Amino acid sequence: MIKAKPATSFNGAFELTPLIDIIFIVVVFLLLTANSQLFSVKVDIPSSDSAAPSDSASAQTMTLSLRAEAPFWAMNEQRFNDWQQFKPALLVAIKTSNPGRQFNIATDKHAAVEPLIQLLSLLNEQGITNTHILMEAQP
Repeated sequence: MIKAKPATSFNGAFELTPLIDIIFIVVVFLLLTANSQLFSVKVDIPSSDSAAPSDSASAQTMTLSLRAEAPFWAMNEQRFNDWQQFKPALLVAIKTSNPGRQFNIATDKHAAVEPLIQLLSLLNEQGITNTHILMEAQP
């Protein structure tokens, strides 16, 4: 004779593993398709070669360097051992330069931050707003 299994009673518990799997897949899908904020930097690219900067523009640029080892300060190719020598020379260069002159600040990555702050505050006191801090790309 064929025997059938006795009917099991329902204990009221549900298997939640498939439901959790589906919820996890939906959450991952929503995270991957969500609109993320894009950061952009405006770059002005010349439309032709004639709009490229000429040699006269490089003559209007002064490079100020901060080094980790002595001589710590440099203005273009001239080097200074301390702030007391560098500051008066920079003030003279600022007063004799044209108002549109650009200042590039190049610092050694091992240089102290305090000299950079001193330099930026001096440029701010003199009303210099056309400054660029040169950075080295990480390899």
